[in-house]
Amino acid sequence: MENEEKTTSPFIESSENDQLKVRENVPCCCSQRWILAYTAFFGFLLVYALRVNISVGIVCMVRINDTSVSSSQQNNTDLTCVLETTKKEYDRAEFDWDKDLRSTILASFFYGYIVTQIPAGWFSDKFGGKRVFGVSMAISGLATVLLPVCARNSVILVYVMRVIVGLGTGTVFPALQSMWGRWAPPLESSKLVSVGYMGTMFGTTITFATSGVLCQYGFDNGWGSIFYLTGGLTFIWVIAWFILTADTPAEHPRITEAEKTYIESTIEYDTHIRSGKAPWKEIIKSRALFACIVAHMCNNWQLYTLLTSLPTFMKAVLKFDIKSNGALSAVPYICQAFGAFAGGQLADILRSKGILSTTAARRLFELIAFFGTGGCLVITGFITCDNRQYAVVCLALAVGFSGLVRAGHIVNHVDFAPKYAGIMFGITNTFATIPGMIAPIVAGALTPNNTQEEWRNVFYVCAGFTVFGAIIFATFVSGEVQDWARDHDDPPKEEQIRRASSFVVSVPN
Repeated sequence: MENEEKTTSPFIESSENDQLKVRENVPCCCSQRWILAYTAFFGFLLVYALRVNISVGIVCMVRINDTSVSSSQQNNTDLTCVLETTKKEYDRAEFDWDKDLRSTILASFFYGYIVTQIPAGWFSDKFGGKRVFGVSMAISGLATVLLPVCARNSVILVYVMRVIVGLGTGTVFPALQSMWGRWAPPLESSKLVSVGYMGTMFGTTITFATSGVLCQYGFDNGWGSIFYLTGGLTFIWVIAWFILTADTPAEHPRITEAEKTYIESTIEYDTHIRSGKAPWKEIIKSRALFACIVAHMCNNWQLYTLLTSLPTFMKAVLKFDIKSNGALSAVPYICQAFGAFAGGQLADILRSKGILSTTAARRLFELIAFFGTGGCLVITGFITCDNRQYAVVCLALAVGFSGLVRAGHIVNHVDFAPKYAGIMFGITNTFATIPGMIAPIVAGALTPNNTQEEWRNVFYVCAGFTVFGAIIFATFVSGEVQDWARDHDDPPKEEQIRRASSFVVSVPN
């Protein structure tokens, strides 16, 4: 066995000099696994641009009069805030959609998004995620470009376009997670996955920040330019994706032999082999999967509430004009990107140094994320309009804390079932899409007059979900590869850890 192992893994040497030589042969900065991470970063930036552009766009598309409050609720400070926003009318607004209709439009994306999760995971694990990701993004970009024309013809067509965007972008998380199951060495998984998914925060940040400006100064009556630009940039990215990436290290035309061997020798199953029939009975009974499902659902309740409703809260309660609204709605997602990056880095450092096991690391970062987010949202509900700068700070901290889940349940599928990571993420994200369908409607129902007291209840609900999710995840999480997720000829776990530890690398500057 020893001779055979030396043949299949020529880089496994005991001497210190050989280990240093290997690190030089598999650099991070120009490696194909990091090029995949950076390309995925820009892809997910656009995924979330396509997802959230409607959240700001609808504020300037629709003639909204949400500034009225009853005299019993109004004090001098409230009146000052109300007058601040009622001085300007948005002449570019074209539609008279009521609050219920707007809430339904915001939720329509998720009716498509929920459908493609599991099929995309299965297809990506079976045939590869590259085509799934690329083709789906092209379709989503086209539907986004067509939305302004559709909106001016029929609100039904707006629903259809948003459902199509949901169908398309619903495939991308399972597709990339499947690819990471074949590309991410165990002790780099938190860093690689978190860098790729950081694009979601930057996509939200940039879209919120620029959409407010485009509403006022963009072409096609302002709001139309939001959809043309986000959709058009998606087509450019799709071309780059097909040129730069491959489904597995073995299929990449430009990967070095050193990097390919490094990746294949540290991942705990044969990356050359596509996954066969999924062990559905074991998957359904998996406690680790259950933990991820609950955590993902609870996290997405607060995430989708804020993604779809934060610009409305900024306008109706904090009384920011459309330009400030977009920019300030983006601030929390800058903090989320920092939280995701820091969490991924720190988690892998703690694991590689043996300070925390993978299970303990996932549990720790999830608990900090959930309790931090819930606490900040509760505080936000008590901050009045005259102290709105503190509300922005609390919202930024809440969303910043939520970024730490990238070192928790988001990457956990690659820990306990790397071979079936696409299917695992498809299953959890299917359940986690349900809050996206319900949360915007619940937020709308809880805030008929858009008063601070009503929004406080919205934040209470979000905090309740985070506490519940933290308890369940901490109880059932596992960072170890499950028996049903192994190949029959997998190396022992101790050997896999020894291999991975010999190739610890850091994120490039």
